[in-house]
Amino acid sequence: MSEWVDSRYMARCIQLARKGMMGAPPNPMVGAVIVYQNRIIGEGFHQRCGGPHAEVNAIRSVRQPELLKESTLYVSLEPCSHYGKTPPCADLIIEKGIPRVVVGCMDPFAKVNGAGISKLREAGVKVVVGVMERECRELNARFITFHQEHRPWILLKWAQSSDGFIARKDGSPVAFSTPFTQALVHRLRAYSQAIMVGSRTVLTDNPSLTTRYWDGPSPLRFTIDSQGILPQACRLRDDSAATIVYDKADLSYIMNDMYQRGIQSLIVEGGSTLLQAFLDAGLWDAIRVEQSPIVLGEGISAPVLPAEMEWQRCEIDGNEVRKCLNKLKTRHRRA
Repeated sequence: MSEWVDSRYMARCIQLARKGMMGAPPNPMVGAVIVYQNRIIGEGFHQRCGGPHAEVNAIRSVRQPELLKESTLYVSLEPCSHYGKTPPCADLIIEKGIPRVVVGCMDPFAKVNGAGISKLREAGVKVVVGVMERECRELNARFITFHQEHRPWILLKWAQSSDGFIARKDGSPVAFSTPFTQALVHRLRAYSQAIMVGSRTVLTDNPSLTTRYWDGPSPLRFTIDSQGILPQACRLRDDSAATIVYDKADLSYIMNDMYQRGIQSLIVEGGSTLLQAFLDAGLWDAIRVEQSPIVLGEGISAPVLPAEMEWQRCEIDGNEVRKCLNKLKTRHRRA
């Protein structure tokens, strides 16, 4: 088939994969499509961690299984080749006699990482790798970053005035977000495993860091308290969500600890000092800045951003929201 045709069906895989956004983690989101003579005869996605993988659900959905031997399987992530909570998908593909498999990107998980592709090829299956690779990698940026860099995928987020301040001069907070944009921030929290602020933010804002304005689980809360100044009465010490307090501002140690805890995604909502520390260390994968029309004139300045950043801009409820993605490196390994 042509590259254009392969891309069209891979785009459908990505669309299906997103349906698993809430249920699949910490497993990756994966979509699969089975095509016979330019007609989709089966579809599936990974619905929940521990449940059947996308390839299994797609194969089960085919009403005429005999057509599998003349079909192409499209899947956004390399089929697994090992026994985990489910049997290897590569074995099922071989068993069903599917002659051609198109893979969006390789799986960086150590127990896969090319082994699924090799197993298929050794069994005589024609495998094409790298169709819409960038989009497939971005789909699972959290999962890929965790396994390749041994740290969570990191979103740096803050709101600021139109003249570039994130708080008043005395550190007291300003309500830059609107009720609607605040709900969107809580949606981001619901899709993230962890959230982090510094001790100064806890003292001045006393944040809850929960998802009270969105339906979804609250993230695990982290903060740094190297001076032992956090009050016992602060909201981070309540029972609305679990909280972990580090006693030193060592980002290398913190990233390793989060990796050991299996945390794949982190939002940093701290003040300027903590955000700047992450920026200076190069520890970020995406940045979200919400700019209000409010003018402060003076105050605590927003973090200093790297030069030559590519922003996506939109207006939401009167505020300008800018987003920047630290582009993932891709590896093109096509058959």
